Amino acid sequence: MKTNRPIHHIIVPGYGNSDAEHWQTRWQQRLPHSRRTQPGSWDFPEHDDWVAALDRAVTASAGPVILIAHSLGTITVAEWAGDYATDKIIGALLVAIPDVQRPDLPDAIRGFSNPRLSPLPFPSIALLSSNDPYSALERGRLFAERLGARIETLGDYGHINHQSGLGEWEEGLKWLDELSATADRHQPAQTTAD
Repeated sequence: MKTNRPIHHIIVPGYGNSDAEHWQTRWQQRLPHSRRTQPGSWDFPEHDDWVAALDRAVTASAGPVILIAHSLGTITVAEWAGDYATDKIIGALLVAIPDVQRPDLPDAIRGFSNPRLSPLPFPSIALLSSNDPYSALERGRLFAERLGARIETLGDYGHINHQSGLGEWEEGLKWLDELSATADRHQPAQTTAD
């Protein structure tokens, strides 16, 4: 008898972490086999700390894994993917990619201002807002293209966070389901005996 292994979800929040009202937190409570990255520097992000936190979460997950990243978390995914190779990752949802090269970048996140924007070694979908205060749409598109992500523009959703009034963000789950379905078609089945 063949059974597919359950998909694990790793929540990769942005600067300051995602609070209780954020869709990432609500998804984490809802999705089985989910965990959140735990860097020690939420409020003054240290590049290596954030990348190492993601690597710890991936290592601790049995796999297969889908990454669910928001804002600075999307840049963390790109940085991590450039340093670590694993076939555990079967997809990534990249929500609200910030322009970390803009002139008014906060000092707190300057350690991410020179991102590695190479094609990711796994399928990814970038969800962008047309009025994101932290990234003009054309900059978000440019970053997403360099990462090799499929781009979906959502309309006027701000930074696609709790202030956007998304609640559970059921619409966002359809892209997660799409990544999961694609993964289901490509992951090897585990053989078990009765």
